[in-house]
Amino acid sequence: MKPVKVGLLGLGTVGGGTALVLSRNAEEIARRAGRGIVIDYAASLDLNRITELGLTTIRTTQNALDVVTDPDIEIVVELIGGYTIAKDLILRAIDNGKHVVTANKALIALHGSEIFAAAQEKGVMVAFEAAVAGGIPVIKAIREGLAANRMQWLAGIINGTGNFILTEMRDKGRAFADVLREAQELGYAEADPTFDVEGIDAAHKLTILSSIAFGVPLQFEKTYTEGITKIAAEDVKYAAELGVGYRIKHLGIARRTEKGIEQRVHPTLIPHNRLIVSVDGVMNAVVVKGDAVGETLFYGRGAGAEPTASAVVADIIDVVRAMTADPTNRVPHLAFQASTLADTPILPIEDVQTAFYLRMRAIDRPGVLADITRILGDRSISIEAFIQKEPVRSGNEVDIIMLTQKVREANMNEAIAAIEKLDSVCGAVTRIRVETLE
Repeated sequence: MKPVKVGLLGLGTVGGGTALVLSRNAEEIARRAGRGIVIDYAASLDLNRITELGLTTIRTTQNALDVVTDPDIEIVVELIGGYTIAKDLILRAIDNGKHVVTANKALIALHGSEIFAAAQEKGVMVAFEAAVAGGIPVIKAIREGLAANRMQWLAGIINGTGNFILTEMRDKGRAFADVLREAQELGYAEADPTFDVEGIDAAHKLTILSSIAFGVPLQFEKTYTEGITKIAAEDVKYAAELGVGYRIKHLGIARRTEKGIEQRVHPTLIPHNRLIVSVDGVMNAVVVKGDAVGETLFYGRGAGAEPTASAVVADIIDVVRAMTADPTNRVPHLAFQASTLADTPILPIEDVQTAFYLRMRAIDRPGVLADITRILGDRSISIEAFIQKEPVRSGNEVDIIMLTQKVREANMNEAIAAIEKLDSVCGAVTRIRVETLE
């Protein structure tokens, strides 16, 4: 059979890695796909990249539309990123009857439903394994390997930049701003790190995972998102001193409950004996719990040229394998589930129940602790553990750290607002949610 011709949009980090992997492992890829796969056409604003990557024998252009409209191209691989141009190119490719592979998590999270509907109408596939957790095949695992299970929950460290920052803060006692600067110098964080440190990148990925795990529509706007910019070095230290000992991780959590689906990204205290807390640096990990299989951990590199290219090429291989199959019999990439997606609601964060870590600074005088515990008790909030540190600032103020039992978020919001109004409490109360992941 003739090789399948691929059109590549973008030759940046991931695009370059994809070209190299396809070239280096061409024989093995052909054996696994059942036929050869070749890059026939590539679009890049920087044509010097063509020479750098050794792609001088293929057709090249600076206009991506040339690729998506070319009649010889059967699969378009979109690795440009962003929301606007990438969306237009993908929809144009689909309209031209081409299958699409993308690593664009933001685009899938926000506009996936429109893209999948267009693909379903045209009978083509849209594959996006590389959109979540880089080279870790977690989408395939949930959609295929764990297909027999009713998913109960999943939790993931799905942004390497945030995980690197929290790891350095814990291991070396460094401040957030200091570690962020190093992450930027090392290339782990962008010059504008907002998507990473404010949780937006992780929320894009969690939206996709939740949709696949629970069969609900993509609803990025309902994903509660909180970053790590307010985590202080003392929080990392105090967490380790509480109860069984905790570590702080920036988690994406999706959980099935009787009232709906929890879909949230935020800093989280996790007991030190849970396996996921050992995932450090820029590594990613996702724990998935199904009713039949129990807990399954997926671990690996969540970013980088070749780890992400590994997922991109795997998707290309899957598409090639399925190209001769009846579209109605292909493994669905969400598009073919559109008519059967559940209408289960996404819970607002106010209705989610978790335990909490609280840190506040108060004036060291009699009655202060009684006032705080009264406010918590009035809202049915029980204290699991408690630490009062040595006085600071000439002996006038102390840090008070509490670990509560599970409580509805709305109740905790009320309690914190009341505590902050006490004239004996100095400044804002720091709160971090606690998960045992059981």
